[in-house]
Amino acid sequence: MAEQYDITGMSCAACQSRVEKVVGQLPGVDSVAVSLLTNSMRVEGSASEADIVKAVEDAGYGAKRRDYAQNNQGISASAKLAAEEAALEDKTTPLMVHRLAASVAVLLVLMYFSMGVHMWHWPVPAFMVGNHVAMGLMQMLLTIVAMIINRKFFVSGFKSLFHGAPNMDSLIAIGSGTAFGYSTVMLFFMTFVQVHQGSGAAMAVMNDFYFESAAMILTLITIGKTLESYSKGRTTDALKSLMKLAPKTANVIRDGEEITIGIDDVVSGDIFVVRPGENIPVDGVVVEGASAVNESALTGESIPVDKAVGDAVTSATLNQSGFLKCRATRVGEDTTLAQLIQMVSDAATTKAPVAKLADTISGVFVPVVIAVAAAVTVIWLILSSGDIGLSLQRGITVLVVSCPCALGLATPVAIMVGNGMGAKNGILFKTAESLQETGTVQIVALDKTGTITNGEPKVTDVLPAEGVSAETLIAKAAALEKKSEHPLAKAVLAYAEEQQTPFSDVTAFTALPGNGLTAVLKGKTLSGGNRTFIASVTSLDAETTAAAEKLAAQGKTPLFFAEDGRLLGIIAVADTIKADSAEAIRQMQQMGIHVVMLTGDNQRTAEAIGAQAGVDEVAAGVLPEGKEAIIRALQQHGKVAMIGDGINDAPALTRANIGIAIGAGTDVAIDAADVVLMKSNLTDAAAAIRLSRQTYRDIVENLFWALIYNVLLIPLAAGAYSHWGLAMSPMWGAAAMSCSSVFVCLNALRLNLFKVYDTRHDKPKANALPADTVLIDRSEKPEASPKAQAGAVAKATVTIEGMMCGHCEATVKKALEALPQVDDAVVSHEKGTAVITLNAPIDTSTLKATIEDKDYTFVRVDSEG
Repeated sequence: MAEQYDITGMSCAACQSRVEKVVGQLPGVDSVAVSLLTNSMRVEGSASEADIVKAVEDAGYGAKRRDYAQNNQGISASAKLAAEEAALEDKTTPLMVHRLAASVAVLLVLMYFSMGVHMWHWPVPAFMVGNHVAMGLMQMLLTIVAMIINRKFFVSGFKSLFHGAPNMDSLIAIGSGTAFGYSTVMLFFMTFVQVHQGSGAAMAVMNDFYFESAAMILTLITIGKTLESYSKGRTTDALKSLMKLAPKTANVIRDGEEITIGIDDVVSGDIFVVRPGENIPVDGVVVEGASAVNESALTGESIPVDKAVGDAVTSATLNQSGFLKCRATRVGEDTTLAQLIQMVSDAATTKAPVAKLADTISGVFVPVVIAVAAAVTVIWLILSSGDIGLSLQRGITVLVVSCPCALGLATPVAIMVGNGMGAKNGILFKTAESLQETGTVQIVALDKTGTITNGEPKVTDVLPAEGVSAETLIAKAAALEKKSEHPLAKAVLAYAEEQQTPFSDVTAFTALPGNGLTAVLKGKTLSGGNRTFIASVTSLDAETTAAAEKLAAQGKTPLFFAEDGRLLGIIAVADTIKADSAEAIRQMQQMGIHVVMLTGDNQRTAEAIGAQAGVDEVAAGVLPEGKEAIIRALQQHGKVAMIGDGINDAPALTRANIGIAIGAGTDVAIDAADVVLMKSNLTDAAAAIRLSRQTYRDIVENLFWALIYNVLLIPLAAGAYSHWGLAMSPMWGAAAMSCSSVFVCLNALRLNLFKVYDTRHDKPKANALPADTVLIDRSEKPEASPKAQAGAVAKATVTIEGMMCGHCEATVKKALEALPQVDDAVVSHEKGTAVITLNAPIDTSTLKATIEDKDYTFVRVDSEG
């Protein structure tokens, strides 16, 4: 079980690494991830809360389990959300602003006495004129005030140092403390000189004071930490915006009356009402009314979606125009909004693979810097013939210029912003790893039905016979199909309603399995069905036959209609591709990705749909187990992303390097995926890849800056280039260190300006597959299912009447393959057969019952051995 903890006292990547190490070593801890960005820790395993908290406290930090986790079963969804929101609240920045203001005020006064009086002879009280000891005491007291204001650096730094795990605060505390300590020693030495050598000699000692450096280091670091804190707070804006969308109340109907109740009191099955301008409180289904609903808060799609009876509505979306009465289907933590918040929140607590590099470096960075600073001090003592001031200046500068913060923030800030950008556009990355890895895929495998296509048949072509109008053909076809339950009949009826074509009721309706339909309309006999059936009632000329064959070659099902032996025409029906599918596939190919379509359809239909969509390859006749096997085969050629929407896609989604689920798909598919596309648009898959690549680019830029900054400036601070007149003071070192962390945060925030749908900069990665690559070997079938691996014993051909289209094929195929004795079924509505592969003997009666249960006619079964 995963639990969330709030961690206090962390200041840099070394702290993060330390906490992860001590908790990870506890018995019962399976995994631990600490986020410097959100000051949180996610722990999976059976270790007790007491042991975890004690381990963190022994390491010098504080830990507290999130309030909502203390009684996960008994707390409401809104209370849990409130706890999450409170954890994300930026409490640090206001405190840092006050601390900074006080530090700057004290520093200005200190600079007045140290530099203004000493260099420019600014006025001071009369008793201090020429009193160098008093000037030194004033500087020391002001520095002490600055150190008290910024005592957190010293408390945290020395505490970590004493626990054997020095952090960034340790570097600051040692650097500033050393400057203060050396200056204090020189102040006492000044009193000795004043007594024995006079005021003139005492004045020279003031050149060895570094009180202003000690205070300046603290102030400049505080400036950087304040800006860093503000920037870090901005990275969680997307998540906080989602949380603010959560409705607090709902208007429900109980006992015939409309009442307003708290959102936690809504239960599944409640009827709730939503008026124009109100947010929908929970997920539900419209039972009365119609309206346009703005879903941009969850999907990023600004165009309102029309809702009518039977349509699903989602929590936190805005009802714009009409009155809706809905039945609650998902409440509490099960709503789409709650799951969306949970996904984004969970992703923030996971780590991207690239973060391991920063973690490894951070674990040893601070101790190495302290060792380098000590060595630099000793070396310069030797080179400068005992000049303690210069030697300490070099050592202190090394300490304060080093920046482990930038290393620790390089990955998480970019991940948080990238994840938030995805959420704003309806693209959900479940983990930081999926956000990083999505952009590395070389091959994308697409399920056809519901992913590339709409998943339901629609009329695509209307070809009336000579002398017959399209309206007449549609009206009589709809009249005939009205009493049929076939999916193709529903497509014809939907088209007639869309065209607002009126039609009459028929009598003497008869369904002829394997052939078609007949009925009587105004004394005339209407017939409709496949070509074979219509050819028996009227003659079909060569032109009509050629047109039908052309439609079939395009993956469409031609339906023929006749009246009293006269051909009325052809209506073609097919599962059409989505409006954005071809464009999405083109964008993926532009990014150098090889696109493969997987489908259970026959080869001809699959090839036709594949050509329309523009995919590189097609794998037809593929079972759910076969999809998973093909994914494994594709992985031999590179990283594979699988995009699907159904239960049968779950094995392939899990097997793929990255599983991408269409948001309108099943819960099983969504649970199995790494990325969820809320809008069910395939162009969002291309956008997810694009966003992943940009996020990773930002991470690499951040890591490069963090590393090159330290590589270049630590030698400069150590005086390695002093021979050429290049040197750095502690104050400039502190300023540079502050800039480093701020730069990393600001670079990550640039992702907020990234346009995820902009294709202008798309280009293939270096490891992209060649454009003419062929990955699917059509001479070999996909690996057999687990049942088939047990050993097939025979094949048989079942002759079936009543199949008219690809949908009939799919229905029969699914029913037969559900039988434990059947491993595979290759179904053809054109041949009227199903070739089944058996792993055990099966009764003819079982086959007959299975087929007739689906309203088709069993003719016979012929064994092939």
